[in-house]
Order: sequence, then C-alpha cells, then structure tokens
Amino acid sequence: MTCQIQSLVRLRRAAMTLAFSLPLLSAGIAHAAQDWPSRPVRIVVPYGPGGAVDVATRKMAQMLSTQTGQSFIVENKPGATGTIGVSQVARAAPDGYTLVANDTTYSLLPHIFKQLPFDPAKDLQPVSAFVFAPMALAVSNDSPYRTLDDLIAQARAAPGMITYGSGGPGTTPHFAAEGLALATNVKFMHVPFKGAAEATQAVLGKVIEFQFASTTGVMGAVQGDKLRLLAVSGDKRLAVLPDVPTFAEAGVKDFGVVNWTGLWAPKDTPPQVMERLQREVAKAMASEEMKTFATKMGAEPRAADAAEFGRILADSGVMWGNVARNIGYDAK
Repeated sequence: MTCQIQSLVRLRRAAMTLAFSLPLLSAGIAHAAQDWPSRPVRIVVPYGPGGAVDVATRKMAQMLSTQTGQSFIVENKPGATGTIGVSQVARAAPDGYTLVANDTTYSLLPHIFKQLPFDPAKDLQPVSAFVFAPMALAVSNDSPYRTLDDLIAQARAAPGMITYGSGGPGTTPHFAAEGLALATNVKFMHVPFKGAAEATQAVLGKVIEFQFASTTGVMGAVQGDKLRLLAVSGDKRLAVLPDVPTFAEAGVKDFGVVNWTGLWAPKDTPPQVMERLQREVAKAMASEEMKTFATKMGAEPRAADAAEFGRILADSGVMWGNVARNIGYDAK
C-alpha cells in the first residue's frame, strides 16, 4: 500500500513538472521563432551548381543575407532527380534554419517515382515561389539547326537520333522535351546529366544537340554568343531577345511551360518563421536589384506567397501528370 502511495506521489510530481514545463517550452519555441534568423540558414539546392535553380537561389540567398543581416548559405546536394537533397530537408528540424529550393520538377516527383523517401504534399511546406522563367530550346551557336522547323524536320527524317540533355530523368527539361516530341509527333534521344549546367556544357561541347532549359540558367551563355535559342515558351517574346520566337509562333501551339524557383521548409516550421520568410522573399523580389536580375534572365520578377504557391503546385501536378501518362512514364 505504501509503495502504491509513493508511486502516485511520484506520478503527481512528474505531471506537475510537465504542466509547468510545457508553457516554458512553448514560450521558448515562440521566442526562438520571433528571433529568427539568429544563426546562418542553409538552403539546399538538390542539383549541381550553375543550373537555373542554383543561379536563382544564390541570388535570392544574397538578398536575404543583406536584408536580415544573417548568412543564407546555398549547399548543392544533387542526385536522383533532386530527391536526395529534398529528403534531407524533409527530415531536418522544423526551425527555419534548413530550407530546400527546387523548380517545377518538384511537381513531377509523384509521377515518376512509385515510392519516395518523403511525402511531397505533407513533409514540406511551400514558402514562396519566385523568378518565373520561360523554358527555352537551346542549341550551340554554330549548330546547323537555325530554326525549330529545322530541328523537327531532322527528327522526322532520323527518328530517335536527335539527342537532347537534361538534369536527369523526370526533370522539367526532360518532360518539356518529351512534351514537344509528343506535340510534333517526333522522337528524340534523351541523355541525362547530373544537372542542367552539365547538359549545357554537353550542348556546347557537341556531345548532344539541344537542351530544354529555363532562360535563367542559359541566358549568360546566350548573351555570350555560345548558345542560340530556337524558341521560348510563354505568350510573348522576351524583351531581352526579341528575335527569338515563341513556340506558338514557331508552329507549336499551347506550349506554356514556365519554370519557377521556389523555397520549402520542413513541416511544422513555426508560422512566425514562415511568415517572415515570405515577407523577406517578397521584399527581395520587389527590389530593383532582383527585378533587374530577373529581367536580364528573361524571367518575370515577382513572388508568390504560400497560398498562391500551393495552387501553382496543384496545377503543375495535374499538367505534368497528363504528360507523364501520354508518354507512358507515369509511375502510378
């Protein structure tokens, strides 16, 4: 009987300790969230350096560092269509100090993998999307293909012999190229690389004949007369490249693929941190520096908050699901 009473006393003391501790713990978490960022923030880019996501993210990290007075450090973790880097962040502490950047490829993942090491819809929270860039078909500057018609005609004459590169199977450039092949009734040969920048180098080195890429990732090479764009997506030509036709003008209707860059945080990241992040991204994109950066890259300089970003992700998932089924690539 005495032992039972002692046990009850101990349980009561433990319950009282927990009752006192929980408010203090909650207050501590809230205080830490309000003080964010009080130490460096890591942004994982799940692709190799030099690609569109990497370029846009590094510029955003620079802006966030300036605005907050704290370092935002970009870390490249390429592999497995970006799932290696994304899964690391999905398992990270939800404190706002580990984020992941990605592009439209994120919407493709459920359609190309039967199993993922994370749940794209539940394990990560969308923060904001920014730098909305058209997709472009790029060839080397001395390529024999001067127009999109030239390329398509050769693909019809030699089915499966025209090579193109991407940052890996299931990436946006891969699906964009297959979407073009479907729309024009031709067949290309896909050559995957570890990142978009490697694919660009392969085009320059004549290893492959073309690539689909975000204008953000290739504009430097285009302006340096190393790459030539045969067409861009969207409903109007780029102001910085007025001589490059849209796909619609080149004869391929309804090719409206736009590649955005976005940030995600692990689930359960405090609302105060999420709201601060959104405000800082929006502030960065409203600056003349980021507007100039995006415009020179042929991109739209705007930011989408978490709610709009969620709708973009949902719409992209439907679009890419249709493409995946049409080309027999859907994992489901």
